[in-house]
Amino acid sequence: MKRILYLFIVATLLVSLPVLIQAQCKGFAKNICKLELSPDYTHDGNYHAAILTEGEEAELYKTFYSGQDYRIAICGSDNMSDVEFRVLDAKKTVLYTNRDNDFNRIWDFKLESSQQLKIFVRVPVNPDTSAEPQQGCVAIMFGFKAK
Repeated sequence: MKRILYLFIVATLLVSLPVLIQAQCKGFAKNICKLELSPDYTHDGNYHAAILTEGEEAELYKTFYSGQDYRIAICGSDNMSDVEFRVLDAKKTVLYTNRDNDFNRIWDFKLESSQQLKIFVRVPVNPDTSAEPQQGCVAIMFGFKAK
């Protein structure tokens, strides 16, 4: 009976641990990253955050409308190296990459036509460490200027 109870507790922890970690990541996005939009930009209400390990990448598609001022802010946990992000249009043309801008975490822009863009995020591997790859939360925040 004790063995069944033990297995049940272990199974419950294994199932709930990723949910708890993801909730902490969403909290990181809300409490830390959202500040990157203030005071000039209004948050769009969505929290895009994930746990990434050095060498991993993620992508997100988002529609932006013409004539609107936007800000994309990327932030990662303190233990993460600089997070790279690129913004591509439907033709896979790179509109912006922070690699060419000292890994700046913010990009402000305005589009001439409404379109869906692909935001590509990558956590580079830190070549200076031989230790196990770092893991942490990476968030993408979107804001717009109120008119």
